[in-house]
Amino acid sequence: EVQLVESGGGLVQAGGSLRLSCAASGFRFDDYALGWFRQAAGKEREGVACISSRDGPTYYADSVKGRFTISRDNAGNTVYLQMNSLKPEDTGVYYCNLDYRGYAYWGQGTQVTVSS
Repeated sequence: EVQLVESGGGLVQAGGSLRLSCAASGFRFDDYALGWFRQAAGKEREGVACISSRDGPTYYADSVKGRFTISRDNAGNTVYLQMNSLKPEDTGVYYCNLDYRGYAYWGQGTQVTVSS
């Protein structure tokens, strides 16, 4: 059974940092790309960052380039999102995402709140 479990969210002041983690299980972790999405209240879910399988390329939304870094620990089956220079507009629920065998899997999400 595929499982994605996010952690690391919280309340932080603007300019601060957080590191999100997504612990994955139920599939061959090394072989799949993983991504982070976020959803602010009243808005659609949007892609934030993605990392290819193994230590492949990374991709970022323009709004987070230069501030966020996605990485993966293939030995620990975990993907991370390091978020620096946080802004109030980064507030939302952050989700880990996996496309596996034609199905999109999501974690339960972790809340990030950035105060001004």
